Amino acid sequence: MTTPSFKQLLTNPNHFFAFGFGSGLAPKAPGTFGTLAAVPIYWLLQDLAWPIYGTWLIVTFALGIYWCDRSSKQLGVHDHGGIVWDEFVGYWITMFLAPTGWVWMILGFVLFRFFDIIKPWPIGWLDRKVGGGLGIMIDDVLAGIYAFVLLQACVYFCPYPI
Repeated sequence: MTTPSFKQLLTNPNHFFAFGFGSGLAPKAPGTFGTLAAVPIYWLLQDLAWPIYGTWLIVTFALGIYWCDRSSKQLGVHDHGGIVWDEFVGYWITMFLAPTGWVWMILGFVLFRFFDIIKPWPIGWLDRKVGGGLGIMIDDVLAGIYAFVLLQACVYFCPYPI
């Protein structure tokens, strides 16, 4: 498996974004490190009005399809483990309409990682069947939607985190 060098990461925008600003270069658990790198960006975005945040999600999803597809083709590997832009977008989907606060951010992180790792139906199926940049992105988008639903249930039934 080919991994871009740090120089390639800095000089190739497709690798730079697909590899989550370098967070995907972590030697172990790059998906977890990619999700961790998405948290401070979410912290900056969390107070946006929902239409603007929703637009952010659509734009970053569309750009992710492009960046991840280009990066994987340039590396000659479909869905390289270091491509983590999909984790960024999946986490941001999880946090859509979430209350502010570290407890919710951590709970969203745990829920997203859970669904991204176990890949319940149809996430695992889509991961195996859909190719290209869309295939790289779609399983994490669905994991983000699953985590979003569960997080919103937690907000509804326990509005004051313990």
